[in-house]
Amino acid sequence: MGISKLLVANRGEIAARVLRTARVKGIKTAVLRHSSEQEGPAHLIADEVVTIEGSTPVAAYLDIAQIVGAAQRIGADAVHPGYGFLSENAAFVAALEQAGITFVGPTSGVIDLMGDKIRARAFVEERGFLVAPSAIEDDDPATFVERARAVGYPLLIKPSAGGGGKGMRIVREDSTLESEIETARREGERYFGDGRLFVERYIERPRHIEVQVMGDGQGNVVHFWERECSIQRRFQKIIEETPSPALSAEQRNEICETAAGIARAVNYRGAGTVEFIYARDGSFYFLEMNTRLQVEHPVTEMVTGFDLVAEQLRIAAGEGLSATQADIAQNGHSIELRICAEDATHDFRPAIGDILLLDEPRGEGVRVDSGILDGGKVTTDFDPMLSKLIVHGPDRAEAIARARRAVQNYVVLGVTTNTGYLDAILAHPDFASGDVSTGFLAEQAEVLTAPGEDVSDLLMAVAALSDERLVADVLQIPEMHRKMGGWRN
Repeated sequence: MGISKLLVANRGEIAARVLRTARVKGIKTAVLRHSSEQEGPAHLIADEVVTIEGSTPVAAYLDIAQIVGAAQRIGADAVHPGYGFLSENAAFVAALEQAGITFVGPTSGVIDLMGDKIRARAFVEERGFLVAPSAIEDDDPATFVERARAVGYPLLIKPSAGGGGKGMRIVREDSTLESEIETARREGERYFGDGRLFVERYIERPRHIEVQVMGDGQGNVVHFWERECSIQRRFQKIIEETPSPALSAEQRNEICETAAGIARAVNYRGAGTVEFIYARDGSFYFLEMNTRLQVEHPVTEMVTGFDLVAEQLRIAAGEGLSATQADIAQNGHSIELRICAEDATHDFRPAIGDILLLDEPRGEGVRVDSGILDGGKVTTDFDPMLSKLIVHGPDRAEAIARARRAVQNYVVLGVTTNTGYLDAILAHPDFASGDVSTGFLAEQAEVLTAPGEDVSDLLMAVAALSDERLVADVLQIPEMHRKMGGWRN
């Protein structure tokens, strides 16, 4: 059936990344832009920019009727959601299906099933896959507290409709169980409009390992191996890598085949990620399935050589999978760092300001997926992630070395970023040895956020920013030059 015109219903680095692949495939493209939003890389790549309105920029990107209407108005026959916003919203997909527009992803029914943590866990468990011991509020709300106690401490409370760590609470003592349940319920209602909860046994010092899967919706599924996502701050991933340093070859095959089996069971179409909690004894349990492209997908692309967006578009166009499992191998090691506008030394306070100078690293094995331009503005309207720094090396040690060199040479003047914090993580001996867990950043917080002794870079930045003429010149970058981004001769 093919795709003639693609609307990317997103913004920032992921919109730019999807648009680049679509253009290579010869597909006409369009992207959204809120009326108050400054021009970014995606708007320079797309053939067409569609203005959307809303009480806030985020509200506009969540407006299903407006976005479906925009797709119809411009003649788009397919929509790619990126990640976040409406990417896992079954109602959005259903509206596109009703309008006869192809959604680059799974069906609304699959999103509805796997996006509900309670239903997804029940589905997976019924088919013989392991899940952590748990209690579900919906089964019998009146006995939920007692059934939660019976699971045993420590417990992890989760909103059924949750994501991104929002609403999750760890409970170690019975005296706080009921109050934490109420807090989690309020947060679930506030973030997702759904206060339903479940609890599961919290595994101490676990690792978070996920598997990239791809299905054609006809029962054929392949996996693109695993990603290690244990470096998390408040349940948000900030460094991801592949292969996982924790897995033996046998464990790697087992966890990846389990993920593929779950995707086959749901007759999955498109790109998805099956996430697992991995215990120190080598056991692992199904956590959830994300029915979209992940932020960290580039590390998989770096070690397999496959363009996952190209695979998504191929499947959405009805062409099926481009490879068999035997064709997909891991080569070398890749690490991704999320570059965010935040101050690690002040409890990760969001940072705002004008980008006075942007110099992103380049070189062998270095890739930057960026959502910002010279002269741009960073506001609190959206997520603080500015870009993703991805490196590849022949082995993990070289990948870490390249990541450190690259992040040390990532220059953003005018806005505080977390580059120093990321470098501190990479330099930590436990990270180097691979001995980490999802609690690593909390355990090492004082060490990782301590101010460094070498403040020369900071002093040079302060000196530059104190020069009123320099600041004025940067803010007056000609539009033609600003749009050239990181061009060099």
